[in-house]
Amino acid sequence: MVSLGYSINFAKSTSNCIRCSFCHPPEISRLDNRPGLRQMPEIRRNIRQNHLTLAQRILSVALDRGMRRGDHLPEQVFSDACGVSRTPIRSAFKLLEERNILEWRAEEGYFLALGSAEELSATIRDLAESEHSIAHQILSDRAERRLGEVQSVSALSRRYKAPRAAVLNALKVLSKDGLVRQLPGRAWAFQPLIDSPDAAEDSFDFRILMERQAILAPDFALDTQRAGLMREQMARFVSAEEGSVTAAGFRQIDIAFHTLIAECSGNRFLRGSLIAHHRLRQASQKIAPSPEFRLRQAMEEHLEILDSLEHSQFQLAADQIVVHLRRSRIRKPQAANRGIPPLAKGPRA
Repeated sequence: MVSLGYSINFAKSTSNCIRCSFCHPPEISRLDNRPGLRQMPEIRRNIRQNHLTLAQRILSVALDRGMRRGDHLPEQVFSDACGVSRTPIRSAFKLLEERNILEWRAEEGYFLALGSAEELSATIRDLAESEHSIAHQILSDRAERRLGEVQSVSALSRRYKAPRAAVLNALKVLSKDGLVRQLPGRAWAFQPLIDSPDAAEDSFDFRILMERQAILAPDFALDTQRAGLMREQMARFVSAEEGSVTAAGFRQIDIAFHTLIAECSGNRFLRGSLIAHHRLRQASQKIAPSPEFRLRQAMEEHLEILDSLEHSQFQLAADQIVVHLRRSRIRKPQAANRGIPPLAKGPRA
């Protein structure tokens, strides 16, 4: 801290006023170069993205629970369901209110402003796309074969009439999902997408091999808290009223369940490969219509696999997941435990 005497002497020795921080704030260019301030916009973007991701999870929970217009969203319930504290839940609720998805009522809380499961599903998709519209455009054009396998930031910037920084950020978003990778220099290459019948077949072949091994790997450790939440979501889906389940709602739970299995594997390489593949599934596969009875049946298969995992019957769970994936590939209404003696199944928790 500068003393008053020093300031007066300094003022007397110059013809200008004292250059203190009040009269003469530091130059913006010098401030902007400080590491902490350079990171602030990125930090704000990351915080907003986290809230947006949480908002999608909140709506997915609401969809899974069959909530409708006017239903109350208790903070603590969604805090428990999403595995976060109530503070980020409030921020995500506020974001949803700003978009007229939730309604705030004084001294009561937040209420759902959407009416149907279809509206919720569409809103979840819109939220996923809103913050990364350039990434979505890039992915859509690649899926439609309008973009080649290798692209540069400059070419994409010209194509979408967007700043280079925005395009680069979109590519980084896609890179986190395992959809693109940076080549030496300034080029980016797309990873193979699950965008054709042959690619879908290859995806199932990969999952049949890898998901079974993920369960059988030494030190497989089921996250019981997340498994419990998954069980609640799957049970609600199975017991939902006729005509109220959707392919979009099933897909959300399906990818979350198979990702949970990957994350619990004791083998880091199996874990990383499967998580990246499930991100690829989520990003590149369109939601195909499926008969409602098959969606419910597949969810029952998930519950049977979860039963075995919770009772540490890993060999049985590995066999069940192979049959489940084969059944999903051919979409036939048959039980996932075909060929497995009923008595070998663990008791339903």
